[in-house]
Amino acid sequence: MKIFLRNLILCALPLLFAAGAGHYFTTIQGSCGAMVGALFSGKCAGRQREYHVRFQLGGAGVGVVIAATLGTWLEHRRRRAVQSTTPAGEPS
Repeated sequence: MKIFLRNLILCALPLLFAAGAGHYFTTIQGSCGAMVGALFSGKCAGRQREYHVRFQLGGAGVGVVIAATLGTWLEHRRRRAVQSTTPAGEPS
C-alpha cells in the first residue's frame, strides 16, 4: 500500500503543477474588458485562453521533470537500502 501511495503521489505531481500554474495565471491576469476595453475584448479572450493553456502546459512540464527526478532518487535510495541488507556472498 505504501508503494501504491508513493507512485500515486508521483503521478499526480504534473496534474497538481498544471492546476497551480493555471490558477496562478488567473490570479495575475485581469479581465480582458478591463485591460483593453469592450471593443477589443473579443480578440483578447482568445489570446488569454492561449496564454492560460501555455501556463498549464509549462506547469505540467515542470511537474513531470520534478516527478521523474524525485522518482529516480527514491528508486536509487531504495536499491541502495536493499543492497546493504543482503549478505556480501549472496547475489541480490
